[in-house]
Amino acid sequence: MFRIKQIQTTIENVIELIDSKNGTKARINLSFGASIDELVINNTKVITNLKPLDYKKTYPSSILFPFANRINQGKYTYNGNNYNLECNENEASNALHGLVYNKSFTVEEEKQFENQAEIKLFYEELNPPIGYPFKFRIELRYKLTKESLSLKMNVINLDEKKLPFTLGWHPYFKSYDLCQSHIKFNSTKKIKCDKNNITINTKEFKSKMPLSLNKITFDDAFILEHPRIEFYTPEYDLVLTSSAKENYLQLYTPINTNAIAIEPMTGVSDSFNNKIGLKELTPGKSYDIEWVITVKIKTN
Repeated sequence: MFRIKQIQTTIENVIELIDSKNGTKARINLSFGASIDELVINNTKVITNLKPLDYKKTYPSSILFPFANRINQGKYTYNGNNYNLECNENEASNALHGLVYNKSFTVEEEKQFENQAEIKLFYEELNPPIGYPFKFRIELRYKLTKESLSLKMNVINLDEKKLPFTLGWHPYFKSYDLCQSHIKFNSTKKIKCDKNNITINTKEFKSKMPLSLNKITFDDAFILEHPRIEFYTPEYDLVLTSSAKENYLQLYTPINTNAIAIEPMTGVSDSFNNKIGLKELTPGKSYDIEWVITVKIKTN
């Protein structure tokens, strides 16, 4: 039987979806943007928070909204108006990873069943910042089974004007040995960026799949031709799928962690300016997307 457990301290508010019978758990940090603090499938850690590294520097499993990746110097123009976002990437003076990664989410619904547990969370912005003056509600629905985790996101425009956005997710996948791990995806175009990781163009991408991660570091974005990403490690194999029609992928390997960020996105860096993947919602309308991670644990 799956169960849901809430843990509240003076520092953070955490909720866990647990299947103790099979050693499976998803730990969600409500205080840090409802990010996945940890995912364990059959006693094997799949998603990590990279502790003791600082969340505010690594953004593990952050929900990236209303923009994925970066906005160049935090500046953009929309419908003839100029806006300035707060720049939280100090070295490059960019706005980074959206506006909800550090917000507190509220639990709206919990469901516990024999074979799965579900939780619905939400955050509403009714007093938006000057740099993004749009009212919205974002809903997250996490569902855990003994071999999968799904994240369904729903964005609702609460404003009286159009709402521009892109979406992304920033999970770090743990490997016992990244040098013995591989990744596979279908892409023929890679995003070309400047020195500050701002999109400037696209270029041809040709590579034999799956890609070995042996002594390779990534900080690269790709345009996907198929909404499926496969990750192979010594302990488990994983498939990540998306329900979106247009899909982008960011890969990032932090040093000395044996982990890789596999980030599904609906747009690329500086999407408010280059419009690549940019979505627009008219007042009262909504947009939803679902990402599903399916894990197969290897047995000796």
